[in-house]
Amino acid sequence: MIIHRYDATRMSKQFGIDISSIDGMDFPAGWGRVRPGERSDSHQHDETEMFVIIAGEGVLIVDGHRYPVTAGCAAQFAPFESHVLENTGDKDILFFLQYRRDADSARRSASSQERQDPRRPQFVFSTPPTPNGDLHLGHLSGPYLGADVYVRYQRMIGNPAWHMTGSDDYQSYVVALAERENTTPAAAAQHFSREILQTLKMMDIEPDHYTVTNDAPGYAQGAQRFFSRTLGEDKVIFAESAALRDAQNGKYLYEVDVSGQCPGCGGATNGNICEECGEPNVVTDMAQPLSKRSQLPPEHTRVARYLLPLHRFEQQIAEHHKVGRVPARMRELAHRVFSRPEFTVPVSHPSEWGIAPAEAEGEGQVIWVWPEMSYGFLYDIEQLGKKINRPWSADEPGKDWKIVHFFGYDNSFYHSILYPALYHLAYPEWQPDIDYHYNEFYLLDGKKFSTSRRHAVWGKEILAPQSVDAVRFYLCLTRPEQERTNFRLAQWEEEVRDTLLGEWQDWLHDLGERVSTAYQGNAPDAGIWTKEHVAFWARLNGLLQAITDALNPDGFSLRSAARHLKTLVTETRAFSRSQQQLAGIAQWRDEYRTAVALELAAANLLSAVAQPLMPRFSARLAAALGNETAQSWPQQAQLVTPGNRITLQETPFFCDPQACDPQECVPQEPAGQEQPSDVHWQWLEEKLGVLLPETRLHPTHVLSQLGATSLMTVTLQYQLLHEYQVDVPLETLLNQPLGEIAGHIARQQQGATA
Repeated sequence: MIIHRYDATRMSKQFGIDISSIDGMDFPAGWGRVRPGERSDSHQHDETEMFVIIAGEGVLIVDGHRYPVTAGCAAQFAPFESHVLENTGDKDILFFLQYRRDADSARRSASSQERQDPRRPQFVFSTPPTPNGDLHLGHLSGPYLGADVYVRYQRMIGNPAWHMTGSDDYQSYVVALAERENTTPAAAAQHFSREILQTLKMMDIEPDHYTVTNDAPGYAQGAQRFFSRTLGEDKVIFAESAALRDAQNGKYLYEVDVSGQCPGCGGATNGNICEECGEPNVVTDMAQPLSKRSQLPPEHTRVARYLLPLHRFEQQIAEHHKVGRVPARMRELAHRVFSRPEFTVPVSHPSEWGIAPAEAEGEGQVIWVWPEMSYGFLYDIEQLGKKINRPWSADEPGKDWKIVHFFGYDNSFYHSILYPALYHLAYPEWQPDIDYHYNEFYLLDGKKFSTSRRHAVWGKEILAPQSVDAVRFYLCLTRPEQERTNFRLAQWEEEVRDTLLGEWQDWLHDLGERVSTAYQGNAPDAGIWTKEHVAFWARLNGLLQAITDALNPDGFSLRSAARHLKTLVTETRAFSRSQQQLAGIAQWRDEYRTAVALELAAANLLSAVAQPLMPRFSARLAAALGNETAQSWPQQAQLVTPGNRITLQETPFFCDPQACDPQECVPQEPAGQEQPSDVHWQWLEEKLGVLLPETRLHPTHVLSQLGATSLMTVTLQYQLLHEYQVDVPLETLLNQPLGEIAGHIARQQQGATA
């Protein structure tokens, strides 16, 4: 036997705490000690690990969830679960640790949906666009489509998630546009903010909250409070530093007003951020700077501003990057930024457009729009809370909040470095748990999309009810996730004709015709199964797992998800061709019936898993299979209910961008789903407007996800019974989309008057 006694003198620093190994045992083990006020570094690994608390008290933080522990507690961590042990007492925590490596456990945990389920509020943000122009496909393919699909999927697996964005009104680019157009920044921002929101709606992206920063009530005052919290000794200070001004008119230059060579990569850049390498600059460190106002080299001067000594926060940022999903690209960028011996960032600028600091010394300046935006996300959470009756406060961020950011790589510095540093200053006790999802540039004919240069395919040019799903699919398929990708209009049209029309729609129409001919238009039940059938069934479930992995947070990839959708149809068509050789042979009619049932099962699976990416197509396909639109994510492939009426052959799913009259092939939405009864929908809006004030309702919304209480729902149930003599179960009111509830009311009324 082996007896090992704890020895404090053998401890060494590992994972931010004291650890020692126990030698000679059959499994790796050791002792750990966490001193009062200390905590271990957040980390995860492929081993299964166990802690047994011997003495002390504290909190285990596992994937963002907090669990109090005391002496006598044992905890086991699955592979890849992030974990932290924090000492909240006044004595050392002493614990025994043991771990083992098991490939099967690691495999299961790596793809585990339960491990990736945050089981807490998820606030999903797409970077607020600058209202100096409308949205083009470069914008839409990145943060906005990414955040929309992410939230749709999370809701299907039962997680509370909300998509929020807005218009970033106080950008210097808005001032530049206003000067060119001879208008005011406020008018320019207001106009394009409305255009942006309309384009998002045309893309079937409807945020749960949209903040217009120049008009949002209480926003400016909240931003001032947040900024004031960051000020102080060893924090943000007010002091003079080097700056640039125009050689002709003496105007202060930053961001859009000045260009030069990036001090990091040497490439061409505007002031303050390099779009190519992602590194920030302070304009005075650019080589060969040029004022865009006079087209002359600027003059150097000194200006008093609020300054953040960012280099002092390297350790805090490194610790933050161990908590959530932080891609290697973000970590590498942080390494470059903190490789500078000193980097002090101005966080205010002389300007008339923006939010002035509350402090008198900041007169004539505005809070730089990027620090302001870091507060804006917290403001959005508070405003969402007001809509759904949750006590969330921008002044007191919740420890259980899960924040998910979608943005372009050129915004990486702000999101993954600057904002965490500011949060640390404003709320030192808050450890924000943030996942970062970035995209590279989407090119148009080999060049960057550009709002300012008007080199773009604008959303409104290509989006229409008959094209929106095809656009969403193609942008998913070509999304610039790890590398830049290119959009060409001819290639999009070719993908629609060859894939969506030539493969998907042709297969679905042919399947509908065969069901109509052989089974009088009703879904057949499976008969006798062959080995080929079993293999295809297993393949469907394998593809379901692959698509699930592509949409789960760890490996979120719209490109991968869209490719697997293509594979699902391609392999089903191949299976169909092989099985149709038995059609009409009496001896094998039961086997052929099983093959047709499996094809319908593939269509059924396609309808469910396409829902986050292509919601209209998903709803139409479900209706053509005799089903309701999928509200929950499938756990396995399922046969279509025998006897369901199949109308695939009668349903137009897609439209050729060049060859058809758009008005003739606008797909009809299933009754009671996307197009609820106007009268009953207006009635619902009126009643819910009282119960859920300030909530902007949509037919796809579900009351339980909007925070409706049981009492509110009972009130609505009573009003339905009293005014319409319609009795709708509470479960239906709470968990069905509002559009379907409006249709349900209409059908009950029609039945009562028939």
